[in-house]
Amino acid sequence: MKKVYFIAGLGADGRSFGFLDLSFCEPQFMQWIVPAPGETLPSYAEKLFQSINDENATIVGLSFGGMVATEIAKKHPGTNVILVSSAKTHLEIPGYLRFWRHLPVYKLHTQKMQQYTGSFVLNMLGARGPEQKKVQQQILKEGDAAFTRWAMHAIVNWKNVDVPKNVIHIHGTADVLLPYRYIKADHTIKKGAHVMIMDLADEVSALLKKLITA
Repeated sequence: MKKVYFIAGLGADGRSFGFLDLSFCEPQFMQWIVPAPGETLPSYAEKLFQSINDENATIVGLSFGGMVATEIAKKHPGTNVILVSSAKTHLEIPGYLRFWRHLPVYKLHTQKMQQYTGSFVLNMLGARGPEQKKVQQQILKEGDAAFTRWAMHAIVNWKNVDVPKNVIHIHGTADVLLPYRYIKADHTIKKGAHVMIMDLADEVSALLKKLITA
């Protein structure tokens, strides 16, 4: 059975993928490493790849994890990378997020804010139902505010315009955080929100299985 490396969203972990049926592969959930002060996204991606150390690896990147995976794909063309609810270039990130480069309010983010983000973030992510919201709340409360500040800085200063040939992009039409109108997706999930890996897990699982085992 093929090993597949999963990179979660910003500060999240393997719980993000817990609603998927991954019985078709041997999932390896990547652990975040501590970034160096001011470290760029490409530099961080290369450091994270060292724990994979497989030039032919299959990698699934979710949201921020997909941006990291894109940088891995650029430097390691033998890898097979699948993005879910993510962005391949900075042009696919909405302007209001990129504007934070000039008004870096994310630097004010604290651990207390991390724990009490409330329903606003859940609505942005598209979490539905008590089980999904419970998992998302746990991830948000347990997240590291310092990592979040670094990741937001890395995202808003990311200037990638290259789309590697070894990247496949899956995106939902109802994504509020990374709106579909900005995305050039290879596969579209109708009514898929940012956390469609939870809400539409069966459909996403079937597509991942098809792409990975083909």
